[in-house]
This record gives sequence, structure tokens and C-alpha cells, in this order.
Amino acid sequence: MAAQILDGKSLAAALRAALKQKVDVLVQRGVRPGLAVILAGDEAASRVYVRNKTLAAEQVGVRSQLHEFKSDVVESTLLQKISALNADPAIHSILVQLPLPRQINAARVLEAVAPAKDVDGFHAANLGALLAGRPGAVPCTPAGVMRLLEHAGVALAGRHAVVIGRSNIVGKPLALLLLQKDATVTICHSKSGNLSEIACRADVLVAAAGRAKLVTAPMVKPGACVIDVGVNRLADGKLAGDVDFDAVRQVAGWITPVPGGVGPMTIAMLLENCVRAAAREESAS
Repeated sequence: MAAQILDGKSLAAALRAALKQKVDVLVQRGVRPGLAVILAGDEAASRVYVRNKTLAAEQVGVRSQLHEFKSDVVESTLLQKISALNADPAIHSILVQLPLPRQINAARVLEAVAPAKDVDGFHAANLGALLAGRPGAVPCTPAGVMRLLEHAGVALAGRHAVVIGRSNIVGKPLALLLLQKDATVTICHSKSGNLSEIACRADVLVAAAGRAKLVTAPMVKPGACVIDVGVNRLADGKLAGDVDFDAVRQVAGWITPVPGGVGPMTIAMLLENCVRAAAREESAS
């Protein structure tokens, strides 16, 4: 029997509808959540991502600002803009679209964002809080994965979860979130010599390596939940995840598609972080 499809698109739509109601309440109290987006450079993919994020923000009632910079922008200019946005009471969340141009120190720019306004959860203070079990803004893609698992009723306590990928954006924070749900977690990466052997023992297998169709059917335990975080552009222009979807679907118990799986959930979690930041500021005032 083919795996159950975890439809991130429909779940994200339901979450956005709920967020719009929360925004409406905040607006009635005189607070409209504000999201500022910094886009530096001319990468086509980044522009698509930013357009999707700002459109989704406007649909739930979040006011968005787009601050664009050319690819030759100097780092001090970005830092000055972030400083101004940190001080702007109408802006509750700041998003720095990655990747930044090569001459920019991305870590320094991300650390310049005030932790309370770090909508992506990339600031060291927020990552540290997650490690300590006191999460504030959780990185959006890992948060979206966890929400998908919860919605599908996938059991985590005592189960073996394998995460392929160790980035600060997905792999590491997701491993921490899975640990908080009492899963036994293994992180694999490009230097893991026995990837197939480890993967095929996973009850929950997350592919976040950025390699098209890396996970094949023999690597999947029958009935496992397979989460595909990868988005790769093939030579023919089509999108493919890190999982060989058609083959793995015949083995897994649950699987996310690409597109329509984790991607929409990432944007929904970003909006949730933004609305929560506005609500925290409103309650503190």
C-alpha cells in the first residue's frame, strides 16, 4: 500500500486562517504585526521566496516591508538598516533572506538582528534557548516539520529518528525538537560512511541534505515516516526533493511531497513567529 501523503499545503492554509483571526484581534487592540524583509542581490530563487513570504504575510494581515539592496552592497549598509529596524516599534520581526552576497559576513548580519525580532530563529540567543529547552523563535522549517508530524499523529516517543543534514537552519534544530519529544535521534551528514545502514533503521527519516533523490527505497524501513526537506532543480527544470518520491512512496507509511510538503509549512511557521512576536510586545506594553 502506498504511503499516506502529508499535505503541507492544506495544513499551512488552515494555520494561516487561524493566524488571520489572531491578527484581527491584535489589530483591534491597536497592534498590526510588522515584518521587514531584507533582500540583497539578484538571485532569482531568493526573489521567488521573498515574494511568496510577503504575499502570505499580507494575506493574514501582517504588514510587510521589503528592503532591497544591490549585489554589491557593503556590509555596513545592511547593519545600519537592521539597526534602524530593531529600533522601529512598528516592526516586530526581521527576515534576512539567505544567501547574502559573498562579500557579506552572513553570521555577523544575522547576529545583528535583535533576538526578539529574529523571525527565522537563527540568532545564537534563540538557538541557545532551543538547546536549553526554552525555545523562543524556533527555526521555521524544523517547526513546520514538527507540526506536520503532530498533525499526522506520527508517534515520536521512543522511536528512532534519523536526520540527514546538520545545518544550523534545519538539521541541528530539528534534532533538538525531536529529542524534546523523546525520540532517539541520529544525525547523518556527508561524512557518514554507513548512511544507508543507519537510514533503514529509522522510524522517522528526515532528508535535509540538498541532494536530489539521495534517499532511495532500499534506505527506508517499511512503514517509516519520510520527511523530505530538500528542494533541488533538475537539469530539465523540474523540482525534486532529496527523496526518490515515487519509489519510496511504495515503502513508507507517510511521506511529504515536493513541492507541497514542508515548503508551505515553513512559511506558515514564519508567520506564526511574527504574530507571536507582536503579541509578546503587545502584552509587555
